[in-house]
Amino acid sequence: MHWIDYSIVLLSILAAIGAGLWFARRQKDTSQYFAGGGKIPAWAVGISIFATLISSVTFLAYPGAAYGGNWILLVQGLMVPIVLVALIGIIVPLFRKVIRLSTYEYFERRFGLFARLYSSFAFTLGHFSKAGTVFFLVSMALATFLQIDIYTIVLVLGISIIILTLLGGLEAIVWMDVAQGFLLIGGGVICILILMFGIEGGPAETFRIASEYDKIDFGPYDWDLTKLTFLVMVLNGIFYALQKYGTDQTIVQRYLAAKNDREAKKAAYIGVLMSVPIWALFMFIGTALFAYYHAQGAPVLPEGLKADEVFPYFISHELPVGIRGLIIAALAAAAISSLDSDLNCLSAIAVQDYYLRFRKKATDKQQLRFGRWMVVLAGVGAIGVAVLYISWGGEGVLGALFELYAIFSAGIVGIFLLGLFSRRANKQGLYIGIMAAILYTAYAVLTSTKVDIDGDGIKGVILDLGEWNFGHHKYMLGVYSHIIVLVVGYFASYLFKTPLADKELTIYGYLEERRKKKGKES
Repeated sequence: MHWIDYSIVLLSILAAIGAGLWFARRQKDTSQYFAGGGKIPAWAVGISIFATLISSVTFLAYPGAAYGGNWILLVQGLMVPIVLVALIGIIVPLFRKVIRLSTYEYFERRFGLFARLYSSFAFTLGHFSKAGTVFFLVSMALATFLQIDIYTIVLVLGISIIILTLLGGLEAIVWMDVAQGFLLIGGGVICILILMFGIEGGPAETFRIASEYDKIDFGPYDWDLTKLTFLVMVLNGIFYALQKYGTDQTIVQRYLAAKNDREAKKAAYIGVLMSVPIWALFMFIGTALFAYYHAQGAPVLPEGLKADEVFPYFISHELPVGIRGLIIAALAAAAISSLDSDLNCLSAIAVQDYYLRFRKKATDKQQLRFGRWMVVLAGVGAIGVAVLYISWGGEGVLGALFELYAIFSAGIVGIFLLGLFSRRANKQGLYIGIMAAILYTAYAVLTSTKVDIDGDGIKGVILDLGEWNFGHHKYMLGVYSHIIVLVVGYFASYLFKTPLADKELTIYGYLEERRKKKGKES
C-alpha cells in the first residue's frame, strides 16, 4: 500500500464524519432525524435505497461466487423488478398513508399488537446480526489491505459510522449514500476495464474464456429443491423482493423521506432498477477475474487460494497506486452505506415500537434524545458482535443469533401478504399461522443443523429423525415459513367470526380509490 492509497481511504472515512457534522444542525425533531423531513429528492432517495442494498458482502461475495461458479446468485436479484414493478405502486402509498414511521405499525393496525412486536423483534434481531457480520467482513478485508490490526479497523470504522448516524440523521445518510453509491459504481467499472483490457485479446478474449467455461450461466436448471438450483433461487428471490420492499424498515423508512407519493414511487423504482445492474456488474467482475487468471500469460495465483479470496488478491497485487486506494475506499463505502442505515432504522424501531409504548406522552424532544442513545447503543452492540466474531472465528454467538433469527422471524412476508390481499384474515388466524411457522422452522433447523454432538469431531444433526429430517436447501426454509403463515393464517381465520378489515389497509382500498379517480377523470 502506497501513502496515496491510505490517504484516499482516510479521506472517504473523514467525509462520512464530515457529512454527519454538516447535517447535525438541522436535526431538531424526529421527523427530520428519521425521515429527512419528507423533503429529500426522489433521485437521491432512490440512490440511497440502491446503496443500502449493495453492502460490502455484495462487494466481496459476488465476485467470489462468480469466479468459483456461475451467476446463479444473481437470480435472486433478477426477481426483484419482476415482482415489484406492479406492487410498488400499491405498497408505497399504503405505507405513506397508514404509518407514522415504523413499518410494523401497519402490522399492528391490521393484526394487533403481537403482530407488530413479533415482526419488529424479528427485524431487530436479524439486522443486529447482519450489522455485526458486515463489520467483521469489511474489517477483515480492510485489515488485510491496509496492514492494520483488525480490532483497530473495527473500532475506527464503527466510531465513524456512529458519528455519521448520530449527528446527521437520515438526511446525512441519504446524501452520503449518494456519494458512496457513485464511488461503488466507479470502483466496479474501473475493475472491469482493467480486467478486460489487461489480457491479450481484450474483451473478446474475456467473453471467449467465459463462454468456454460456462461462467455466465444461471444453472443448474433441475427441478430439485435439495440443492442450489435456478428454481430455488427464483422462489427465494420472489420472497426476498417482497421482504425487502414490503417489510424492511431500512427501505420503507425511505419511502417516507420523499416529498409525496409520486416522488416516493419514483425513488423506489430507481432503487430497484439500479440494484440489478450493479449486482450483475459485480458478478461480471468475478467472471472477468476468472478470464484474467486463465488467459495466456496470466499471473499465477498462490496455491490453495479460495475463490472468494481472488478479488482481494487482485486488488492487492494487480491494481496501480491510487486505483487500489479508490477500490478499497469503495469497499469501505459499501459497508458504511449499509451500516448507517441499519443503525438509524434500529433506532427508529426502538422509539416507535417500544419507547412510545411505555411513554405515550413523551415529547418529540425526548423521543429524539432516546433515538440518539439507541444509535450509539446499536452501534456499540454491532461492534461488540464483530469483535466476538473475530475472537471466536465466526463460530458461536453469530451462529446462535442466525438460528434464533431463522426461528423467530419466520413468515414475515406471509403476514404482509395476508394483510394486503385478504380482508377476511384476522389476528386469531394469523397467530395460529405464526405458531405453525415457528414450529416448522424449529423442526427444520434442528433436523438439518450439523454440530459436533459428542465432541469426537464427527458431526450429526441436533435432532435426527432419519428420513424425516429437513432435506431441502437452506434457502427454501424462508420460502416455506412465509407460505405456511400465509396459507395456515388464511384458512384458520375462518374459525373466528370477526368484521372484515378496513379497506384502506388492504389492496382493495387502493383499487377502489383508483376506480373513483378514473371515474372523475372520465
